[in-house]
Amino acid sequence: MSPINVAVLGGGSWGTTVAHLCADKAPTVLWARSEQTARDVTEQHRNVRYLPDWELHPELRATSDLGEALDRADLVVMGVPSQGFRATLAEAAPYIRPWVPVVSLTKGLELDTGLRMSQVVYEVLPGHPVGVLSGPNLAKEIMNGAATATVLAMRDMAVAESLQALFAGERFRVYTNEDLVGCELGGVCKNVIAIAAGMADGLGTGDNTRASLMTRGLAEITRIGMAYGGSPLTFAGLAGMGDLIATCISPQSRNRTVGQKLGEGMAIDDIIAEMNQVAEGVKSCRAVQEMARQAGVEAPITDQVVAVCHEGASARDAYERLLHRASRRELHGLA
Repeated sequence: MSPINVAVLGGGSWGTTVAHLCADKAPTVLWARSEQTARDVTEQHRNVRYLPDWELHPELRATSDLGEALDRADLVVMGVPSQGFRATLAEAAPYIRPWVPVVSLTKGLELDTGLRMSQVVYEVLPGHPVGVLSGPNLAKEIMNGAATATVLAMRDMAVAESLQALFAGERFRVYTNEDLVGCELGGVCKNVIAIAAGMADGLGTGDNTRASLMTRGLAEITRIGMAYGGSPLTFAGLAGMGDLIATCISPQSRNRTVGQKLGEGMAIDDIIAEMNQVAEGVKSCRAVQEMARQAGVEAPITDQVVAVCHEGASARDAYERLLHRASRRELHGLA
């Protein structure tokens, strides 16, 4: 593959990890809003704030200047939280050349519009190829060299296959998928289910409950995704079930951690205040709930996560409400 210039926008743990992987294949610049983070990456080869224990690729450079980051970019990777995604992309737009692909790492929805990040890219940068990188990808495990896999979803398979090798590493397998909607919604919705799984853990319910909640959560994700054009097979894959499992069981998962603390009785405002990074599911759950309602899809787990995060319900209340719902056919809504 001919070397291309990569710009990764977003200096959090996942954006930094993807930049680290890309730097092994191509000249890569990481944009971080913090000047200190940019200096740390360039001078110390570490992201001291988010990944202090890992040395980054020696060729990776960082800057807090968007124009400098995008000056020669042949690929733009967006690792910005969902609620700052549009503003950052709009600020970056004048520096991005026509037809340069944009790949999103962000697993959230825009609150005001309910749009997926790929839809935001289409609005801000019409005509650009758009993709999503999604899967069971915990940043610290990847930095440790643990094997994992991910999906690069794009509607244009020629572009996806040309970028596949760029993201891939020795222990980071990259698959392609044409189902952009399904892969993106899998990443969005699993964050909501992970909060519910964390609440169950915080209540001390056990592995049977966790497994049942994850399985019914996958059914809920699939119902919502299919209603918006996603393939049911996508939700059985890496961007669906794979990402859901990792996010629901790992102590590294921010969304699961939020849920666990809610289950232990901590207030949502206090949880958010002490966090170093964004837990996308807290904000996205209301947008996911609205998507489900507009499509006429039942989303009982999402409804309870919204009730706990935004309406003052307790995790115990949510748990009891889910237990006492009327039973249905297991595949209800999936035919």
